[in-house]
Amino acid sequence: MVQDRVAQSSERRTRATSSLRFAGIALAGSAIVALSAHVALPLSFTPVPMTLQPLAVLVLGLLLAPELAAITMALYLAEGALGLPVFAPSLPATLGLAHLLGPTGGYLTAYPAAAALASWLYRRTGRGFGSGLLSAATALALVFTCGATWLAILTHASIQTVLALAVLPFLPGAGLNIAAAAAVARGFQRLRRAS
Repeated sequence: MVQDRVAQSSERRTRATSSLRFAGIALAGSAIVALSAHVALPLSFTPVPMTLQPLAVLVLGLLLAPELAAITMALYLAEGALGLPVFAPSLPATLGLAHLLGPTGGYLTAYPAAAALASWLYRRTGRGFGSGLLSAATALALVFTCGATWLAILTHASIQTVLALAVLPFLPGAGLNIAAAAAVARGFQRLRRAS
């Protein structure tokens, strides 16, 4: 009887610690994405700025479990929807839900699914550098697809125009982001094995 109570108490403490750790990681991850959003380079020919957000989303997707990656990105979107200044600066300045309904809304709302997809693929393809490249590229393709689709719906522009505004200018940076995310994830795996 006493042993059962001790075991139950220990199990509750373990669950509480695990939940706090989970919440802490999600908050830290959403803060990383928020900070990366403010490293932004507005481009005069497109309403979509160049930011470090995709890199942060890919790295977190490769490092976190699928559920935690998705929750972290959903938390980031919730923070932005509530009006916290976590999204990339935009002209005209918009906050909250208005930002999510603006030109970059498709990219942003794709982040939870993209991070979960990167995580899921990475865990099923060996967690090497090559699998990191494949996983990150697939996740970023999802982000581009959602971003371009939303911009097309919002602007009623042709496919060629949307590709020119929402995809093509970002492909060189996408390649760098994919390679950097795969390298970070691979380095993290090596550190874990060494410790």
